[in-house]
Amino acid sequence: MNTSERLLKLLIGLAFLAASAAVWWPVEAQAARLKEIASVQGVRANQLMGYGLVVGLDGTGDQTTQTPFTAQSLNSMLQQMGITVPAGVAMQVKNVAAVLVTATLPPFAQPGQAIDVNVSSLGNAKSLRGGTLVTTPLKGADGQIYGLAQGNLIIAGAGASQGGAKVQVNHLSAGRIPNGATVERSVPTPWLQSSVVQLDVQADDFNTARDIADTINKAKGAGTAEAINGRTVSVKLPAQSGERVAFMADIENLSIDRATPSARIVINARTGSVVVNQAVTIGPCAIAHGNLSVTISSTPVVSQPNALSQGQTVVSEKADIKINQEPGALIQLPAGTKLTDVVKALNTLGANPQDLLAILQAMKAAGALQAELEVI
Repeated sequence: MNTSERLLKLLIGLAFLAASAAVWWPVEAQAARLKEIASVQGVRANQLMGYGLVVGLDGTGDQTTQTPFTAQSLNSMLQQMGITVPAGVAMQVKNVAAVLVTATLPPFAQPGQAIDVNVSSLGNAKSLRGGTLVTTPLKGADGQIYGLAQGNLIIAGAGASQGGAKVQVNHLSAGRIPNGATVERSVPTPWLQSSVVQLDVQADDFNTARDIADTINKAKGAGTAEAINGRTVSVKLPAQSGERVAFMADIENLSIDRATPSARIVINARTGSVVVNQAVTIGPCAIAHGNLSVTISSTPVVSQPNALSQGQTVVSEKADIKINQEPGALIQLPAGTKLTDVVKALNTLGANPQDLLAILQAMKAAGALQAELEVI
């Protein structure tokens, strides 16, 4: 045996050992930053909403005869400007549309800062393209005004119609105004009012909460953090308010080892989507699956009367019904089968997403599926 052959066998042996290690050695836990798996309680965004009018449309606004609230809103705005519309006069404007304005107030937003707003039609306006939103107060859940929105809409679409033909690209009855609202009131936060901050873990997992507390204590000293439950970790803040920002910036970027998630299968009953995570295993079971199809075909049959019989031609239908049931393949799965084996077996059965719903539910009912089924 020459040197090249020995080297080739050595490489093959190393490759076999690497493959064996990949199969038998446990996979290391994936690390994630603290800010990706937990959030600071009280540091949250708030939703704002307001009702307003978009003006300056090119005849594509609301039809006031079918949307009376648009005419009422326009009349109210004109009265605030000192313009009185004579009673009994029906306004037939086509360049005004009633809209709903929504925005997200970020945490720590201060008066004078600008935020983006979304504008959506409430009536039967054909298009908001080219329109301008008049001053609209934005209120929070407590009824207080936190911002004022105004500006020109940006519509990411186009459309044209003529002679009964219509062409439209994207949606024309909703748009966006970048930096279209000004913050008028800030939301108080308990950031500087307490010496303890609470971290809310995204997943309900005691192991993750414990790892977060241990990692913070290693970086900032023993006793700094304490896991309260599977979703809450209490962290002591520095006494000086100026040091708290740097303290939170440090712990938010700490690397946390993610524990193996609980076995779960998520099923979307509307779309038929099925998502299975890597922790799903099954017990020993046998699965059989077969498709049943029913085909009904109808053929017109004409009955022609004989000559001089004074009869009438009758048209009837002849129905032909066929039932085809494909043979079900019986596949045996051993205990402890991992996700890859489950996927291969289900693909071998030829099961579509709708069939997977029934198969997984039957496996769960039979006690052969070690996972939690969640239907969304």
